[in-house]
Amino acid sequence: MQSCNSYRCFLKCLSCLCLFLHAIVEQPPTIITHTSGPIIALPFDSSVSIRCEARGNPPPQYRWTKDEEEFIPPYIMTNKTTHTSGTFLLPNKHLLQFQGKYRCYASNKMGTAITEEIELRVPSIPKFPKEEIDPLVVNEGDPIILRCNPPEGVAPRQLYWMSIDLQHIEQDQRVSMDIEGNLYFSNALQSDSRQDYCCFAAFSKIRTIVQKTAMTVTVKSCKLLSVVNAVEAPPVRKPGLLLPSGVQSEKVLLKGEELKLECIPEGFPTPTVHWMKMGQRLPSRRKLKNFGKLLTISDVEESDEGKYMCKVSNTAGEAVHYFDVIVEEPPKWLTEPPQSHLSVIGLDVHIKCSVSGKPQPDITWRRNGEIFQGDNRQVLDDTLVLHNARPEDSAVYQCEASNTHGRVLANVNIMIMNMAPLILTRDYHEYAVILGRDIILNCNVFGSPGPAVTWAKEDTEETIKGERFIYLQNGSLQITSAEKGDGGNYECVAVNTEGKAAVTAVLDFSYFVDDGMLQIMNVNLSDEGMYTCIARTNLDEDNATAQLTVLDVPDAPMHLKISDVKSPRNISLSWVPGSDHNSSVAEFVVEYEESQWEPGRWKELQKVPGNLATAELALHGHLNYQFRVYAVNAVGPGPPSEPTERHKTPPAAPERNPENIKIQGHLPHQMDIIPTPLLPVEHNGPGLEYKVSYRKLGVEDPWKDHLVKRHSFVVKNTSTFVPYEIKIRSRNSHGWGPEPKVVTGYSGEDVPTAAPQDVAVELINATVLRVSWTPVPPVTVRGHLGGYNVQWLRKRSLLNPNKILDDRQSLSFPGKRNHAIVPGLAPYSEYRLTVSVFNKKGNGPYSDAVTFTTSEGVPEQVHILTASSAQKDSILLVWGPPLEAHGILTGYLLQYQRINETTLEVVDSQEMNITGADTTQWRLQGLEEGSLYRFHLSACTQAGCGPPLTQESTVEGQHSDFSTRGWFIGTMCAVALLTLVVLMACFLKRNKGGKYAVKEKEDLHPDVESQEKNDDTFCEYSDSDEKPLKGSSLCSLNGNGDTVSRDSLVSYADGGGEFDEDGSFIGEYSVGEPSRLGTVTA
Repeated sequence: MQSCNSYRCFLKCLSCLCLFLHAIVEQPPTIITHTSGPIIALPFDSSVSIRCEARGNPPPQYRWTKDEEEFIPPYIMTNKTTHTSGTFLLPNKHLLQFQGKYRCYASNKMGTAITEEIELRVPSIPKFPKEEIDPLVVNEGDPIILRCNPPEGVAPRQLYWMSIDLQHIEQDQRVSMDIEGNLYFSNALQSDSRQDYCCFAAFSKIRTIVQKTAMTVTVKSCKLLSVVNAVEAPPVRKPGLLLPSGVQSEKVLLKGEELKLECIPEGFPTPTVHWMKMGQRLPSRRKLKNFGKLLTISDVEESDEGKYMCKVSNTAGEAVHYFDVIVEEPPKWLTEPPQSHLSVIGLDVHIKCSVSGKPQPDITWRRNGEIFQGDNRQVLDDTLVLHNARPEDSAVYQCEASNTHGRVLANVNIMIMNMAPLILTRDYHEYAVILGRDIILNCNVFGSPGPAVTWAKEDTEETIKGERFIYLQNGSLQITSAEKGDGGNYECVAVNTEGKAAVTAVLDFSYFVDDGMLQIMNVNLSDEGMYTCIARTNLDEDNATAQLTVLDVPDAPMHLKISDVKSPRNISLSWVPGSDHNSSVAEFVVEYEESQWEPGRWKELQKVPGNLATAELALHGHLNYQFRVYAVNAVGPGPPSEPTERHKTPPAAPERNPENIKIQGHLPHQMDIIPTPLLPVEHNGPGLEYKVSYRKLGVEDPWKDHLVKRHSFVVKNTSTFVPYEIKIRSRNSHGWGPEPKVVTGYSGEDVPTAAPQDVAVELINATVLRVSWTPVPPVTVRGHLGGYNVQWLRKRSLLNPNKILDDRQSLSFPGKRNHAIVPGLAPYSEYRLTVSVFNKKGNGPYSDAVTFTTSEGVPEQVHILTASSAQKDSILLVWGPPLEAHGILTGYLLQYQRINETTLEVVDSQEMNITGADTTQWRLQGLEEGSLYRFHLSACTQAGCGPPLTQESTVEGQHSDFSTRGWFIGTMCAVALLTLVVLMACFLKRNKGGKYAVKEKEDLHPDVESQEKNDDTFCEYSDSDEKPLKGSSLCSLNGNGDTVSRDSLVSYADGGGEFDEDGSFIGEYSVGEPSRLGTVTA
């Protein structure tokens, strides 16, 4: 007869038992659903529902609290099954009186479960207060701040600045709005004067827009009153920050939120804003908004913590602001919420509430919704221990962890009870087994105390015994090497002090032989042996044999024994190895479980070679141990042995101190001491605490000591980056740990205070330089030296010195050094270069700027190159100059090659220099007709020629040219003569016709410009609706029309081949009839 270990059986059976027990056993309440807060009540909602549903046996009754006071809901909804419900409705009318924090309590005779607080928010209709706002009068160039102070309302809220006629106030680098809706002017201009600056707040969810009282701004001019037409800019003013105020601020936000940092400057000229993270690069998730004044980082992580800096600058100077960004986190479960327990009377029950969060959450324990106290209850860190649990300890326990950002709550049902056995296995379940193999007949038993389980065969009614019959821990029966006589009905009987239960299992045999082949399914060790196949006929028979060897993991060791107890904390454990199943045991692994800190969790304690069967174990104090062993061979690890009896060790002083002490400073004047703490099993007794001792290194000052419960400690008001000696010693209520080792570390860093000196540059070529400097004194680094930053600004290109550039770049060079190579400069440019030192906190001040110019470089490729053949032995090349000359262009290098069109080989190659930077076309004469040429054209400066651009073209053969035909030349002359006649007719008619409006204006304004205007006006007059002459074309006839016509004719003479275009051009001046010009006179 073998009994089931009650505690382990309860844990294994609990998940399977829940639904079964619900119909039979009284159950404490379990919250199955509830409304998650916060609830935002909208004005158009007819009602608000707050839900709370629980299950239990008997069915739970509900009650509510509001702001921690009893609350009777006005209208409760009923459940169709139980006719009770925790859900209630609040009517929309007078909803404001119901605003608050609610908590649901579900209770029956077994206990009370509670929900997290459910907050109901009833926002009022948003509106701006009625107010009279005095006009704001400022001098030109001064900053302006217009406060919006928008009302709170249902998110999302959008803010705008507009005029009375709903025109948006234009925003730019000078004028912008912050995320709170305030409007900032970095410097005021006279154009900012107006009487209708209005702030609007829109709440889309409730379809509401509200407007603030209009504000008046008057900007006084800085012009001298005595000089009426004087134009005077506002005085230059050094930058400052309108937002935020001060030099440093702190920003605390939750992990996963969006970080928003704002810097809005003031000054004249309007300052620019630059962002950086001290000691690190800005993350790739960053975005700059609001004209660079708003830095956002989405989905913030712990790695985004640190110091950020915004720098605003203009020609008069600069200003900075530092943001200390701290990323925190609401409480959350480290793994999962604590699980319900079903335990036997007299055992210790542990409820572990493992949470994380920043700041570290505080844990509140409740029993049936009330903060409890009791003689047998003990709280150890995050674990509640019920010593020697009694039935009256059965209840619903609540673990609630909270910090400033939120809270999590878990209801844990604890049942301490004795109960008659319940067998969960189905009665008369059938099992099939192959002859000679093992089979397990299930009998999953639950009871309190743990029932004793026996098996009997129905035909004998005697308890089954024998080496082939093994009682398993969960009550099941294992039959090894099943024989024919093993078939039949088996009865499982479970008995404890509270009663008895039984089920029947049916065992049959089965195997598979198909066409002379024996098929063994799911081979295991019982299949091992010699197999013989016999073939018979009427005349003869024959047989064949096969040896089947099965490899498997080792069996569990047996007969574990604690012996040779030298002291309660130094013992010897021995065992008898099980079968290795044809694969030698490589090693044994000893595991332990202790009931105080992590009950039910087995951990590795020691490994032993496979040829040994004993282990010497050194144990910690103040723990209740049990041990088990499993073997490992080439197939894998085998099952563990049965655990030993409990072995309790007495408390003792700690045997070790915290190690891996990290010393760091997040702020300049403090030092964080963070060691790796002792594991709970290493406490060796109750009341563990640490003595943290520190003093400055090299100074024989007395040690400063602090006793702390937690393993981390912060020393404040230290000097910046000063070495300290630190040691940490453990102690508990039974004494001190060993003398600790002394470690050294530094207090918090701060940004360096000195700039590198003697900065000099040496140009290596047009794009690379060597910069050198004198390193800063180590004492000014004020931290661990990170390296040096080299920053350079391209001020202007020497090709266009009047255009101011703002091309800034930088490189970081780690470590201690006094020079660096800077690549990637632009040739023929003026630069400004500075050097700064940096540590983990950020950059120090910049060195004195060094201004230098780079030499000329080779140009870029010419922008475009075209080749056209207009004559039989020449090609016209036309190109565009390079986009970046990198110096003063001296001309072009032209290389051209005749190409064999069949083999594509170069037949002949020549080159020539084309002088003159402004040359953009060139005609090559004396080329061979019908040949393919390849042209390479490069732009050149004093530094050399740039990369070539290549073009290919074929020289055309002999062809007919219209411009050489006599009839074409005669036609062109006739057209020119007709055009001249038209011009003369216009001139004569104009002089004969008296004065008209345009003529009077011409007399009053005899200047050339007026004359040209009058000529244009004259040309636009016509008595006919038809306008055969375009105004612009006629005007060109009165002005320089001869030139235009002559150019068009010349293009024909040049033989450009563009007959259609030039033909239409001539036709434009010869379509109208001469008689129509005579009707222009007034």
